[in-house]
Amino acid sequence: MTHKPYGMSDDDRRAVEADVARLIHEYTWANDAQDWQKCASLYTEDAVFRRPSGGDPIIGRQAILDSFLARPARAQRHTIANILVEVEGPATARAKSVIVLYMGDVPEEGGLPVQDSKSPLIGTFTDLCALTPQGWRFKERVGGLDFRP
Repeated sequence: MTHKPYGMSDDDRRAVEADVARLIHEYTWANDAQDWQKCASLYTEDAVFRRPSGGDPIIGRQAILDSFLARPARAQRHTIANILVEVEGPATARAKSVIVLYMGDVPEEGGLPVQDSKSPLIGTFTDLCALTPQGWRFKERVGGLDFRP
């Protein structure tokens, strides 16, 4: 028997699952493009973000944007897998996913990036998502590594 949060229909629940999965994928593509404005726009104004690499929580959309802008540029590619969305209600959902991050430096002479010796990194994201007037957004995004680099 399928869990029906707040009496939602199966179709409504599946729509939320698809929308939240799309949010995760949209964030991944923006992150790899280093489109920090887009990444930050996918958080609520009061969101909390914890990087998979650790550190203090970053609180608020503007602080999240500032943290992205402060990062040095690098070649990167994230792979997201095993997305599982648990719908809590019509405007809230939790999600978890596995991340694999490949990173490296772009050679001065151009061409393909040289993969970093710490790459790939493997970890997870655990998300609390909320439906806003702008669509689904991350209210909390907590990353963690599964293996030491």
